[in-house]
Amino acid sequence: MLPDDVTGGELDTEARAELRTLPKELATKVARHLVMAGRLAEEDPGLAFDHAKAARRLASRVGIVREAAGIAAYHAGEWAEALAELRAARRLGAGDDAYLPVMADCERGLGRPERALDLIKSPEAKKLDAMGRVELRIVESGVRRDLGQHDAAVVTLQIPELRDKRLRPWSARLFYAYADALTEAGRESEASEWFARAAAADRDGETDAAERYAELEGLHIIDTEEEDEAEDGDAEKSDIQTDDAVADDAEQAENEAEAEAGEIEAAGDADNAAEGGDAQEAAPEAAPEAAADSGPAPATGIEFKAAEPEAPKPPAEPEEGAPDAPAVFLEPKPAEGKPAGEGPANGERPADNG
Repeated sequence: MLPDDVTGGELDTEARAELRTLPKELATKVARHLVMAGRLAEEDPGLAFDHAKAARRLASRVGIVREAAGIAAYHAGEWAEALAELRAARRLGAGDDAYLPVMADCERGLGRPERALDLIKSPEAKKLDAMGRVELRIVESGVRRDLGQHDAAVVTLQIPELRDKRLRPWSARLFYAYADALTEAGRESEASEWFARAAAADRDGETDAAERYAELEGLHIIDTEEEDEAEDGDAEKSDIQTDDAVADDAEQAENEAEAEAGEIEAAGDADNAAEGGDAQEAAPEAAPEAAADSGPAPATGIEFKAAEPEAPKPPAEPEEGAPDAPAVFLEPKPAEGKPAGEGPANGERPADNG
């Protein structure tokens, strides 16, 4: 099934030029399959290979199609088919020497290290560019390890590109392969250093150099992204629980307040009833002045009793011949129309002496 957004125009100019030997509609269909094979090479190698085989069925005599089928088979781990397709591409003039490391690796995957070495030492290998030469050395190091030649596998990768101070497109893969060879040779201390270098150079995360380094150093790698997601989930869950707890507490407080209000109201009714009975019993015995001054009972649980007024002493009779004493008032002058000794009338406040 081909997606509608894939038109075939995504191929490079050289590939589209080679497909012009086909009828237009057929060329478009083949191109769309090749585009899908390239898109899915890393995500789903098996499906990518299926698209490449579909293109091969439609145009088996086109070199670029056989080359794409070979690369897709290589990524899918189909070593024999990859080798056959790349050889066919070379015969059709499409496959160049750049795929020699892939072909040597296919021979290695098929368990034929001697044939892999023959390709590595072939005259065509000398024509490779810097990238091709490094890739071929990486394959050769693996072949040496397969043959049990661990020290030779290490020496094979000790090339000038290994000591290059600038990062190159091949740096991460070269550093990783060298660290892997050192590990197989029992030189774990050196391997740890080179795995660290490989991890620093691998900006796209194509290798597991960081994990290999941590394994050798006895470290534990923490995935911060997963932790952040877990913390966000815990925080959200905590917020929900907090909201529920607040709602429960509010409801409980409201219920307690209603219960307390009911108790207070009931207690007030009981107190009022008790005070009414006491007042009725004490009314005949209380002096009229005390009943007037006592006022309403305070709204507390403590009962206050008015002090009984002292009986007024009769004024002393003046001696005969003594001069009249000056009129001195020790208490505020009572308001007009109100006898001294009585409390304020309802609604009035006593005068402020200060």
